[in-house]
Amino acid sequence: MRIGLFIPCYIDQFYPRVGVATLRLLERFSDRVTRSEGEAVNLVFPREQTCCGQPMANAGCVDDAAPVAERFMAAFGDCDYVVGPSGSCVAMVRKHYHGLVKDEDALHSVQEKTFELCEFLVDVAGVESIGGRFVGKVGLHEGCHGTRELELARGSERMLPAFSKIRSLLTGIEGLELTGLDRTDECCGFGGTFAVFEEAVSCMMGRDRVADHERHGAEVLASADMSCLMHLGGLIRREQKPLRVMHVAEVFCEALEIPLDV
Repeated sequence: MRIGLFIPCYIDQFYPRVGVATLRLLERFSDRVTRSEGEAVNLVFPREQTCCGQPMANAGCVDDAAPVAERFMAAFGDCDYVVGPSGSCVAMVRKHYHGLVKDEDALHSVQEKTFELCEFLVDVAGVESIGGRFVGKVGLHEGCHGTRELELARGSERMLPAFSKIRSLLTGIEGLELTGLDRTDECCGFGGTFAVFEEAVSCMMGRDRVADHERHGAEVLASADMSCLMHLGGLIRREQKPLRVMHVAEVFCEALEIPLDV
């Protein structure tokens, strides 16, 4: 069995620890997805992978997104699963590659086997709780793409029982206290190019999000989307707020005492 490690370009360039944390977690839990006794699991990192194409597509440059979408297909086409630590990038592949890729049958196959990390741990590997120990009050930011396109959690506008795959993995960690929010799934304000063209609105939304976590006593701001944390973390650093920003994969590894040497 081949599990492809999909590391988004901005994580590769700016947050390599998150990529390493994703690898370490797959090393720890991937044996749970074997289909037959004795089946070997091979974690592979296709070096030819680049961007998923989301920045170009969101900016309206669809023709420029098509070649990188085709490159993604070529890089991961022979994998049994593709796993990445980014709800927005996985949502791009799963929901927005139609019209960018010529072979629709191959696209459907790749879309079915592409998962966000927490989604993979819960739905494929059957992990109910990460376990381990992490002492601190953690505020969980559940990103828009993960919540509304991948259904990692229930959106507050939906009249359904509450659920959250990420929260379920955090719940069983000893010493970790999940803090609440007044507005559980409000956008952080990043939105890729939106943060460039609507800087003032983007920053205002981000500050509102940080303030909500502060009101509830969060010491760590965690998310499954590093793009959201890049935006929120920038605001936190500029205003010198005492909040630690971590991808949930880093939280899991710290709880399990898995070293993240880069």
